[in-house]
Amino acid sequence: MVSYVKYLKCSRCGRVYYFDEKPIMCKGNDLGRLDIYYDYEKVKEVMSKSTIAKRPFYLWRYRELMPIKDDRHIISLGEGGTPLIKASRLAEKLGLRKLYLKDETRNPTGSFKDRGMSVAVSVAVEFGFKATVTASSGNAAAALAAYSARAGLETYAFVLETASYGKIAQLLFYGAKVFRVRGLGREDPTVKMMKLVMEKYGFYPSPSFGPFNPYQIEGVKSISYEIVEQLEWTTPDWVIVPVGSAALLTSVWKGFNDFRELGFISDIPKLAAIQSEGNAPFVRAFKEKQDPHSIKPWEKPNTIATGLADPYPWDGDAGLKALYETKGTAETVSDEKIVEAMKLLASLEGIFAEPSGAAGLAGLIRLLEDKVIDRDETVVVLVTGHGLKDPDIVRKVSGDAPLINPTLEDFEKALKEYYNRK
Repeated sequence: MVSYVKYLKCSRCGRVYYFDEKPIMCKGNDLGRLDIYYDYEKVKEVMSKSTIAKRPFYLWRYRELMPIKDDRHIISLGEGGTPLIKASRLAEKLGLRKLYLKDETRNPTGSFKDRGMSVAVSVAVEFGFKATVTASSGNAAAALAAYSARAGLETYAFVLETASYGKIAQLLFYGAKVFRVRGLGREDPTVKMMKLVMEKYGFYPSPSFGPFNPYQIEGVKSISYEIVEQLEWTTPDWVIVPVGSAALLTSVWKGFNDFRELGFISDIPKLAAIQSEGNAPFVRAFKEKQDPHSIKPWEKPNTIATGLADPYPWDGDAGLKALYETKGTAETVSDEKIVEAMKLLASLEGIFAEPSGAAGLAGLIRLLEDKVIDRDETVVVLVTGHGLKDPDIVRKVSGDAPLINPTLEDFEKALKEYYNRK
């Protein structure tokens, strides 16, 4: 029973906590994230490239860099270990030398959020909680509900009223108590409800952003570990990251930093943060050089990428630091370009992504057009969620199939009218 966590430190006030204190949020009530620091020298004693290679290829392969003391509390569904696909056809289409897709749709509930919730629920079990509560656009809640079900914990989920039924159905089947909440604007109503319920009932808060749930960031950072391994212990020039709360961006940056501290890599790739034009508080903060702790929330989020519809980037301070330190960038894309990216992923590489999951590719295309990324550079795009997460939007985008009688005449007529083929 060993933890390699040295301490946790509030990103705002600097107050230090120790893991045995079972900290979740800073007692200063300043919404600072409790950043987790590891004893890398001790980790080096038990973790090397060769020892990692002997372990099963999934999230808990990197056990020493996860904030758990007792392995008996680990709650897993086999998350992580997703493929890094060399996208040759897509690369040719875009004129890129080397393009890879990190396909997070392969996770147990269909999104990268499973990584974070495996760790968060494991910590909830270790800390002795019996119920979890979350605020989510859908994917994080579904992941939390699945892992809570496996652990025998109750889940209370507050989702936006715009959440797709595909995501809500997942939640209900996992046994979560689900509440759709009205009133998205400058304040996220799901976060408001999560805070009220957490404070009154003492449930474990487990959204997919740091100030309320610092432990989920630790699970998601394993994406970067896997990319390094899959590229044979090298790093790409760029990693393209879709951004909502900026927790994923923070996690990816932290993962590369961990491996650099351990001496496994010497360089960290440049990071590109991508948001929808209809909700871009983080990109605006980057371009306007806003105070990282006073990022202006977006007035009225409006995008088909509902997974990126956070009006306030809760981990924006760390996300901005990640871009500054890696000499990265941030850019917006239109909903139309996101739809085009969805179609490219599916038709050229066989990956079916939801709008939020395809936003990174849309961002890469824009950055290539703007000559921010050189076509000779090696690029990894994160594909974060499965297309069946948002079936309503997918139907609007793709339309429906024609209904025919079982005759060649009907077949040929429909082939011409619907698919423009003779």
